[in-house]
Amino acid sequence: MKNKISKNLTSFESHLDEQYGKRGSKLREEYEQEFEAFKLGVLIQEMREKSNLTQEQLADKCGTTKSYISRIENNASDIRLSTLMRIIRQGFGGSLRLSVDMM
Repeated sequence: MKNKISKNLTSFESHLDEQYGKRGSKLREEYEQEFEAFKLGVLIQEMREKSNLTQEQLADKCGTTKSYISRIENNASDIRLSTLMRIIRQGFGGSLRLSVDMM
């Protein structure tokens, strides 16, 4: 049986262009920044759960509060780089590596 490909399908990139404008536009850049913050919160939550830690236990290990960890995980708070490094190092015993993509 042949697969039928709908001509109405669009790429996710096209969808973003339509919803938020092309890359470089103000609205699109705001979306991209929010999405990166969201991904960071999800990553921390996944690492915490994999480590079998509660938000309170993670907060205690890295010298912050449960409510701050919750705000990070729920994308309700910007996180400072120094705090992120402390969470990764003290909370999870890991290290943080960063990369920069030039456009």
